[in-house]
Amino acid sequence: MDLTNKYIPREYLALRINYCKKQLDKLPVVRIHAHTVNGIQTQQAVVGSHKYMLDSPSGQKNYHIKLVRDSIASNLRIYEEIWKRNFIGLPPLECEPQKVIRSFCTSEGKQVTMDKAFFDSLKNDANKKHPKYKNNFFNGVYYRSAAERDIAIYYTEMGIPFKYEPEINIAELTKSINPDFILYIEELDNCKIHEHLGIKESVDYLRDTKIKYCNYSAAGLIPELDILFTHDKEDTPFDIRYLTAKLNSAIYGTMICHEFDV
Repeated sequence: MDLTNKYIPREYLALRINYCKKQLDKLPVVRIHAHTVNGIQTQQAVVGSHKYMLDSPSGQKNYHIKLVRDSIASNLRIYEEIWKRNFIGLPPLECEPQKVIRSFCTSEGKQVTMDKAFFDSLKNDANKKHPKYKNNFFNGVYYRSAAERDIAIYYTEMGIPFKYEPEINIAELTKSINPDFILYIEELDNCKIHEHLGIKESVDYLRDTKIKYCNYSAAGLIPELDILFTHDKEDTPFDIRYLTAKLNSAIYGTMICHEFDV
């Protein structure tokens, strides 16, 4: 993840900084120490006053913790450097990582929480109903448009996990649907749906878009909070900065709403 030259919006960047700090507070500090016994050098994982041989199960477990901690610390240094370059003062206090409870209703009347378990249950690239174009290829997946491919690249570069056209079923619909993207915001344990709309001057397409908008709302999802809508015309290239602004707005709105799991 190389974010050195990337712009991350103020509120989302603050959330990432605070999330990294909270994660580091939870993880123990693990040092790797070289130890020689009878002329044979071994390595130990040292946690406080406890020492574990590196090739033991406990040693391997703590070595993994060290790798995770080092990765988080590295990301934090990058985020703080971006913050210093672009913003003044400390990250706002309201941008605190916490578990968010957002859900939607299925056609069976069940409430599905949009968390990591939900995200992990989704199959990537599940929509086989319509043809794709081979020139819109990225990271093992063919996308239906150049704009969707650019969106996938953006999420990948930002380190945001996503599923492309997974299958879900929502209230009041007899058939499942395939949102363009469902992304996972780790800092809030919350998913967002992203629908990218093209050819918006087409009357038929606009009608279908209105139906889609209403279907999501009927399932209990809030547009621009749970669902992002972006669009482009055939004669107007999609500008990824538009998505950056909308994503930040949705994440910030989610942080300051009052439906947290406390």
